[in-house]
Amino acid sequence: MSLSSIDGVVIVPVLTAPTVSAALVAGRALARGGITCVEVTLRTAAGLESLAVLARETNLLVGAGTVLSRGQVEAVAAADARFVVSPGFDDDVVNATRSAGMISLPGVATATEIQRAVAAGVETLKFFPADRLGGLDTIRALAAPFTGVRFVPSGGINNRNAAEYLTHPAIAAVSGSWVVPADAVAAEDGESIERIAAAAVATLEASGLPTPRRVG
Repeated sequence: MSLSSIDGVVIVPVLTAPTVSAALVAGRALARGGITCVEVTLRTAAGLESLAVLARETNLLVGAGTVLSRGQVEAVAAADARFVVSPGFDDDVVNATRSAGMISLPGVATATEIQRAVAAGVETLKFFPADRLGGLDTIRALAAPFTGVRFVPSGGINNRNAAEYLTHPAIAAVSGSWVVPADAVAAEDGESIERIAAAAVATLEASGLPTPRRVG
């Protein structure tokens, strides 16, 4: 099972919230804007509780980001995360995630890491940081030998290039914080976040690409 196989996920906003209140405002704004999914990072003290609140109080598909250890996997599973994202590939994190019944989306940057992931049975992978690693050109090159692998690029994704990424058959979804900019999240500016989310969805529609389908 992969992230792209459920709930019509196309855009994965990466939300780093300073407070639970800010996370809830952002999550509700994303949903109003047509987004169905959110990755809540564990980069702040509010991350874990924010994840739990969004899982409980919105209809978003909620996952955990910046997960680096088995202990964090267990914590986010208890908070009702449905997928786990890591910046790199770690066998222990992947195994713990799958044992807990969650989708694993580990990060890769090289062919060696992709090969390890495939050997572990994971074939939908975060490609991070995409912009620093050559972007779509590098993904095209990596997709040639790894024909069964699909990528979720993250890093440098925005409304100008999201559609271009998504036209490639090896791209499962795109990920990034452009939909939930830090200043708008911190200010609890739900109107701005809703507007940005709606623009992201509209960009896909205008390009004739699939758009997010409602979760649940």
